[in-house]
Amino acid sequence: MDFPIRRLITIVDDKFVDAGRPADRLLRKVAVVAVVPNPHVGRYVQDLSPMVEASRGIGARMAEAAIAALGPHAAESYGKGGIVGLSGEQEHANALLTTTFATPFRDAIGDAPAWISSMTKVAAPGTLIDVPMNAKTDVYVRSHYDGMSLVLPDAPLPDEIALIFCLANRGRLNARVGGMSYAESIAAQKKLQPA
Repeated sequence: MDFPIRRLITIVDDKFVDAGRPADRLLRKVAVVAVVPNPHVGRYVQDLSPMVEASRGIGARMAEAAIAALGPHAAESYGKGGIVGLSGEQEHANALLTTTFATPFRDAIGDAPAWISSMTKVAAPGTLIDVPMNAKTDVYVRSHYDGMSLVLPDAPLPDEIALIFCLANRGRLNARVGGMSYAESIAAQKKLQPA
């Protein structure tokens, strides 16, 4: 199954101040969106495995764009999402957002064993989607619970799917609710690796 990317959109959001306090280092969030045709519009298909396998190439292309947009900053957190146009079903986005799709991102950013938060929906162009994000090292790092809110004014069309992957170079500015720190999650991860 071939999924030509009709559009590739990159959004970069740099945050320098929060609650009137300048950040010790900026928070850069990046979203990469690939808009692809939906081959199953208007009909139910039981076996979605060809979509799963085809998502690998889409993920690789999106990962390259995401890393370029992150620039000199290393990724610390991530999240993914998808919006299916009104002639499709939610499961079509989920089929394209499995581990097969995410592996190129994990490979590109390195040391990313944590589960990736996700959100999918069926909606018209211009619908808001909140993509949840968490630390790439451990889902329990509270400082990195965050997200990106995105609106695509003219996508997806009824016969399209918009796939979204988000990265951030750090946790929330002024995070202070305790829990495992990002540094502690890295140390714990290193202990689990074979010597």
